Amino acid sequence: MKWYIMSSSGMKWHASFSLRNTMLIGQHRHTLDPKKRISLPAKFRKELGKKVVLTNGLDHCIFVYSIKEWNTIASKLGSLGFGNASTRSFNRFLLGGAEEVEIDSAGRILVPDFLKEFAGLQEKVILTGVQNRVEIWDEARWSTYVKNVGEEADALAEKLGEVGLI
Repeated sequence: MKWYIMSSSGMKWHASFSLRNTMLIGQHRHTLDPKKRISLPAKFRKELGKKVVLTNGLDHCIFVYSIKEWNTIASKLGSLGFGNASTRSFNRFLLGGAEEVEIDSAGRILVPDFLKEFAGLQEKVILTGVQNRVEIWDEARWSTYVKNVGEEADALAEKLGEVGLI
């Protein structure tokens, strides 16, 4: 679906919106077993499919994408070119840190060592749905993050209100 936004100067801007039937939301506490496997909640597995892509996430978590969503993101990143140093760095961070993994018959994924270390995962983890992805957080790091964001929520809401998003 294409939408057009008209600026006050009369310029027409194209905005593309993806209409999704489903959305990944919610939080779940799980355990990282000694073999570095995490069980995905059934509602997440239903949306993600049989294979997923794990990659470095922002704020030191792990992003988990369905193959379809990952292909969309990788395509967008690839279209940015490599002339800009920041673009090259972010592509290396996200694409270079990616690993395709299968969801086993018990609904578990194997977290590669480099991603486990990157996210500082210990035994207790939080899986949280964030619209088009799942994030895997170390439980202690997640608690600190939520506390900090909670303290800033009013200010963040005010900023979003100023630009008309809420």
